[in-house]
Amino acid sequence: MPKAKKKDDAGGVQIDLISGERMDGLACMEKIRMILDGVHDGNIVILEEGLSPEEESKLIEVTMAEISPDEFNGIEIETYPRSESRDSSLFGRIMGSDGDQQKLTVIGPANQIETLHKDETLISALVSRN
Repeated sequence: MPKAKKKDDAGGVQIDLISGERMDGLACMEKIRMILDGVHDGNIVILEEGLSPEEESKLIEVTMAEISPDEFNGIEIETYPRSESRDSSLFGRIMGSDGDQQKLTVIGPANQIETLHKDETLISALVSRN
């Protein structure tokens, strides 16, 4: 994934919004590497179309293998199924409600993102910059 310019504000949190189009055609391990590279850099990664159950399992497996006490604490992952209704609003497109089974997925460093609340329409998270 191309690197964004480094921000001058060291207190900020970078959010990478990755389109389904960008993920199309990538092999499972390429997707996982793209996600984990971003998370290793301390970024929050949001996938427009989420991962298949097999890809999510592999992501967790690879993450567990990469955890080290001094460098990488793992990931926090939350996923939304897309709704049945079609919604062409900006919010609807961001939340991925176009009627198929794909889903929006939010992934971040476990030591920086804490899920405060999750229901069928809202993920509320506290993100800190460590």
